[in-house]
Amino acid sequence: MSDLPDLQLPPEALALLRTASRFETPCGAGTMVWHTWGQATRRPELAPLVLLHGGSGSWMHWLRNIPALAASGRWLLLPDLPGFGDSAAPLRGTDADVLPEPVEQGLAALVGEAACDLVGFSFGGMVAGFLAQRFPARAARLVLVGAPGLGVAREKALRLRAWRHITDAGEREVIHRHNLAVLMLYHEEAITELALRLHIANVLRDRMKGRSLARTDALAQALAGVRCPVRAIYGREDALYRGKLDALQAALARAVDFRGLALIDDAGHWVQFERAEAFDKVLLTALEAAL
Repeated sequence: MSDLPDLQLPPEALALLRTASRFETPCGAGTMVWHTWGQATRRPELAPLVLLHGGSGSWMHWLRNIPALAASGRWLLLPDLPGFGDSAAPLRGTDADVLPEPVEQGLAALVGEAACDLVGFSFGGMVAGFLAQRFPARAARLVLVGAPGLGVAREKALRLRAWRHITDAGEREVIHRHNLAVLMLYHEEAITELALRLHIANVLRDRMKGRSLARTDALAQALAGVRCPVRAIYGREDALYRGKLDALQAALARAVDFRGLALIDDAGHWVQFERAEAFDKVLLTALEAAL
């Protein structure tokens, strides 16, 4: 899209893109961009695996997970959600509740009527939950990863620092490191050069401003209408839920067929990046469980 910044993606992302297939499906006044892996080597008995990224993100939120998940025999479909990454914004609305329709339209074009395993991280977890509620035939399983919108509020809001008004690149980088430490990653050493470059490339392309559903119980309400099996994977040290894991468990259990919450030690909100190997193992185990 011509209105997006000219970004230099990290070499790890460029290497993965060279192995992906790219598709575009209608979205707003333009298209939604999808990257897929593993279609030629998939195990045909396994459902397509759809990975939805978090807020201010892109497909790159899953960068450290794609090789292992594709090697397991899965066909991976990763969109840049509308208004993020390389995808056009929706015609109206700026929150998770307006995204299930364009995502479903894209899936219909790419996989037909096939039921999919839906995995959503953070904001993408809300999108996945709303999608499973509104289009039940599309969801074989739903896995929520660090998802908000469950009515489990912190006493004090996380203090992220504004950066768009800063012109100096060095000062901006300091702020991005701060924000990664406050919200996304638990250990300071997890804020690697790769994590920083991915984060910067993602936040520069966020055009979905004014999101507020994460601070409500909208996802918890939707889960009561989801009929497929629901599992959840969270970092035990997720800054959004530290000290509130019992309340988190109770909110998730509003799903009719809730199969359990897995907590990954020594990991924060961006659990699939910080503890990629442990996360991949837990996710694949959850997806291989009998329906």
